Amino acid sequence: MTHHVDVHVGKRVRHRRWLIGMTQQQLAQQVGIKFQQIQKYETGANRISASRLWDIAEALDVPVSFFFEGLEDAQKEDSGKKSVPADLMGDKEALDLVRSYYAIPENQRRRLFELARVLSDVA
Repeated sequence: MTHHVDVHVGKRVRHRRWLIGMTQQQLAQQVGIKFQQIQKYETGANRISASRLWDIAEALDVPVSFFFEGLEDAQKEDSGKKSVPADLMGDKEALDLVRSYYAIPENQRRRLFELARVLSDVA
């Protein structure tokens, strides 16, 4: 059974890797492991040891503390106290949506934003 901390840390690894445009294979090569192990880390299926987390942090150019940011918020989210995920940008679909949103010309983007706000008020 996975532990919520391992899942959170794995999501943060995936989030950072996506942000810098690194593949699982590239990260695995830098850390000296197989990409399948990165997959298991990112899902929380396997726990990341302290020394391996250190190596991953160096490869992703972040402090080790980065992987634990938002952990308390994630626990609140799991208990149903929040409607927006704490690690919203850790979701690939949300990240793609934000990138697409900013690719839209500003005047159209503003209208889309207003439409989204109206739709969310109705929901």
